[in-house]
Amino acid sequence: MRLGLPRWLPLRRARRVAIVAVAIGAGYVMLTFFQVLQASGEDNRSPADAIVVLGAAQYDGEPSPVLASRLDHAYALWDAGVADMVVTTGSNQPGDRFTEGYASYEYLLVEGIPDAELLVVTDGASSYEQLAATARQLRERDMSSVVLVSDPYHALRLRQIADQVGLDAVVSSTDGGSSIRQLLRETAAVSLGRILGYRRVDNWLGRVG
Repeated sequence: MRLGLPRWLPLRRARRVAIVAVAIGAGYVMLTFFQVLQASGEDNRSPADAIVVLGAAQYDGEPSPVLASRLDHAYALWDAGVADMVVTTGSNQPGDRFTEGYASYEYLLVEGIPDAELLVVTDGASSYEQLAATARQLRERDMSSVVLVSDPYHALRLRQIADQVGLDAVVSSTDGGSSIRQLLRETAAVSLGRILGYRRVDNWLGRVG
């Protein structure tokens, strides 16, 4: 007579598989968090073809404090001779008269960067879209190496997106720290972006940077 397996055995195995899967997932997210934290505040000022400023909020043509901080940092890099060209990025929100890219362009023009050394890229509301559009514009000018300027928590994701869109990139972060909320949100974006692709994740989450 053939003995069957106890009915509870498949359930026990399923529970074990679920526990292992949860443990692996938690470990992956925890590792990503520490990688985001380690990269936070990266400040690489290697010479490049261009300095790229990631967009942030602007108010009727006036950069927000976050965006102004990024622009001031980009100006300092340009003034130090890191690159001859500065790229400003970012589209506009519904109802806005100005794009983030154009508000940034005007700001740096007033600061003293010549018009010929500024490039405005207004395609894209998310980090992925901004960098993909920038890559297309720079390829037309036979440029590929860039220094990306954004907030400290943003560094790891920016480097990985840049790699996906074909930019040879390093990151020079603005001064200041990162909140736990920013780090956790960034951890979620990187964790999903590595698996699903940053283009898809950015469309789901909107602009995280």
